[in-house]
Amino acid sequence: MTSPAFIPEGNRVSNIDRFSGFQDLYDRYRPEAPGKVIDILTGYLGAKPRLVVDLGCGTGLSTFAWKEHAGRIIGMEPNEDMRGLAEQKRQMKPDAGHISFQSGYSNETGLPSGCTDIITCSQSFHWMEPSSSLREAARILREGGIFAAYDCDWPPSLHAGIEQAYHGLIQQAEDVLDQHVEEQDQARKWNKNEHLKNIQKCGLFHFAKEIVFHNMESCTADRYAGLAISQGGIQSVLRLGLSDLDAAIHDFRQQVEAYFGLEEKQVMFSYRMRIGIK
Repeated sequence: MTSPAFIPEGNRVSNIDRFSGFQDLYDRYRPEAPGKVIDILTGYLGAKPRLVVDLGCGTGLSTFAWKEHAGRIIGMEPNEDMRGLAEQKRQMKPDAGHISFQSGYSNETGLPSGCTDIITCSQSFHWMEPSSSLREAARILREGGIFAAYDCDWPPSLHAGIEQAYHGLIQQAEDVLDQHVEEQDQARKWNKNEHLKNIQKCGLFHFAKEIVFHNMESCTADRYAGLAISQGGIQSVLRLGLSDLDAAIHDFRQQVEAYFGLEEKQVMFSYRMRIGIK
């Protein structure tokens, strides 16, 4: 995996490695970027973007969504496993020649100044050092270009008992990591609730706001449970070979399966998007 010697200041190896080894699971269960993201950002831009840069693009779930809606799209992802799967998917799409994936960091993209119309961070900005990342975003955006960080509220709205169990499972995973991994070796998250304030206070954007919306998606029991199991904290515990979560994961799956049965249900995914216009 990536060597610490090649990690720019402000980026942690642990943040990158947190997503190693479960790219297939991640890609199977995580949501694609909703169409509303494209509608909203294109509306603010006032034209079809010539270039969209998707920072922290993972397996490309948020990158391929722009395939029909931008002249060029660059997905930037430092994790080799995630980026490798994104590239495999691209090679299977004959009409995706205008999409590319490359290694890079939110605060050191290597892209030319003023080159892009839109920058997106889908479920990823909380893994990035905000000040240096926003400076880099403003550098590569053209005048009038848009920076957008959007996140899904976890878990998707379904049932009070199941959502409480989800939160309990996630917290248990974090507690296990606290017990077994030194603090300096753990991934660092920045507060999502600070995203808009960080965009506003950096002084690099003349307009900033938060936009909230939702997207309905079909879920089975396997999909909904998989959304929880695909969270980085749980995968970090499993990758350590620890069995501390085994019983809790089993119980959560059973609870979800009892609720869904064999049915497929429409589930509400709620989103918060914070934008800054240069």
